[in-house]
Amino acid sequence: MSINNKTPVGEVRPSQLLWTYGPGALIDLPSLSVVTLGIDRWEKERCQPIQEARLLAAVRKVLGEQVENLRMPPFQKSDLVDMWSAEANIGVPVRPFPRWMRCVKCGLLSPFDAGLFEIKENRFRPERTRFVHKGCRGSKGDQPAKDADAVPARFLLACRDGHLDDFPWHYFVHGGNSSCKGTLRFFESGASLQTENLWVKCDTCGASRSLAHAFGKAGKENLPSCRGRHPHLDYFDNECNEEPRAVLLGATNSWFPITISALAIPQIKDKLSQLIVDGWESSFEDLESEAEVSGAVKNLKKHGTLPGIEKYPIATIWAAIEAYRKGGKSEVVGESDIKGPEWNVLTEANPPTDYPHFMSKKVDTPSEFSGLISRVLLLERLREVNALLGFTRVEAPEESGDPNERPQMASLSRNKPDWVPANQVHGEGIFIQFDEKALTAWESLAGVSEVDKMLRGGHIGWRNSRHLDPNEGYPGIRYALLHTLSHLLIRELALECGYNAASIRERIYADTSGDSPQAGILIYTAAADSDGTLGGLVDLGKPENLGRLLEQALNRAKVCSSDPLCSEHSPEKDRSLHVAACHACSFVAETSCERGNRYLDRSLLIKTLERANAAFFGDI
Repeated sequence: MSINNKTPVGEVRPSQLLWTYGPGALIDLPSLSVVTLGIDRWEKERCQPIQEARLLAAVRKVLGEQVENLRMPPFQKSDLVDMWSAEANIGVPVRPFPRWMRCVKCGLLSPFDAGLFEIKENRFRPERTRFVHKGCRGSKGDQPAKDADAVPARFLLACRDGHLDDFPWHYFVHGGNSSCKGTLRFFESGASLQTENLWVKCDTCGASRSLAHAFGKAGKENLPSCRGRHPHLDYFDNECNEEPRAVLLGATNSWFPITISALAIPQIKDKLSQLIVDGWESSFEDLESEAEVSGAVKNLKKHGTLPGIEKYPIATIWAAIEAYRKGGKSEVVGESDIKGPEWNVLTEANPPTDYPHFMSKKVDTPSEFSGLISRVLLLERLREVNALLGFTRVEAPEESGDPNERPQMASLSRNKPDWVPANQVHGEGIFIQFDEKALTAWESLAGVSEVDKMLRGGHIGWRNSRHLDPNEGYPGIRYALLHTLSHLLIRELALECGYNAASIRERIYADTSGDSPQAGILIYTAAADSDGTLGGLVDLGKPENLGRLLEQALNRAKVCSSDPLCSEHSPEKDRSLHVAACHACSFVAETSCERGNRYLDRSLLIKTLERANAAFFGDI
């Protein structure tokens, strides 16, 4: 990361630029707070493209056809870099935000660019780069002049439309617009650091106010209307009708990413044709003769982009390019349904075993669950690609299935983006397909209909409270069953096998609207570290291990340490989206769950203290 004048200020992992510190997000460094600038300010040529045609089509459906490709954030290839070399400046541009700084010695509040503060650069320890108050003389002005550290003022304004602004210190302390432009000071009273004990005072007119008046109902009366500011874009929207609210620097609700992900799957039986599809836009589309193919293949081999392409003769590759250019393109490009094609590949009679990013192996189902589980597929190698579409503030985004139902999505760039940040992770997984007849029989049970009614009631109340259409977005009771089982298995894998729970993710296939209803879960490791490649997860999918793990997970879920409160919970009463589920029994890390720990109920799987007539697994 570097400030506009190329001053390095710290380090983050490339994957964090998608999930935590993307464009528009605040990064709270030890002595500094910065905002990541929009992608139109990034060095695009340093961002390596990622090939994934299905995901690119889905991104274009949301952001427009002008999106050319998916690209990885820039990163330094070595830790041992000369601090004064060009490579030391590789990174994403950031800018100090909030603009207001506070002197830790005298409490002076002022924007960093007003001339009272100076930046102290530390090239060899970038995280120690900081601002200082030049010639500070203490809060009473009676001490010898000496530079004192300055830290960011920890209060900001944010609104639901994705805007973020400096806290209006002058407006707040003077109770509205005022002609007084005196020096402001921040001070504390009392022993605790509650907002009631944090004060701002004007040196000139003596006006002072507690920051407790910036929150809750008082905040609505004491704060100005939203200015529509996007600090990462240097841009103000024309108008904003949302109420701004005070947020603390570092608060988790100041930035929520909106991402979309896809598994790399072969869509064409012929392996070479699939490689041509994967690399079409970046490598093959502009080739005009067979003579140019050799250079393109050498470049691909050098970067390891399309493994296996170098094994084919140049003439064969050129023939495949020509065939795709003439007729094959319409079959594949434009596929924006993400999970449908994945389900088709996972449930094929003979799933692919040799595609570089998708190697699978069929195994027997656990004998004790033979009437309920119809297939287990071990994915010895898979690749997941994630793309960042935008972000929201204050409220988390809804499920990303219907773009019209999301809260206002803030843009990553000032103009329509021609690329979006993405990352790819390699891992392994277990796919479990459930028997359709058993599921249909279970869905007809009176107890299941009762739970369905409760969950739907909670769904309607939850969406009404957020001014969303209550008739949209309900995934169905089948989804809740599969989702809950997936969570129990993730927790069991973490407890039994030592996996980091945050490194295991899920994909639920429960769409019943098509000709072939879906009923399956994919649990996979998709972390950039060693957890993704140990091979342990595939071993746990073998019949003898999977049966034992399923039994243990279900037995563990019969009684929760929060029972009877957990099992008696009704979503209709508190407008929540889970029934018998809580942190003690069913919730997993946010990075693992595709629905934010919503639509969960243990009683759909096994008998609980409250309900015994809706259990899919009966008397296990």
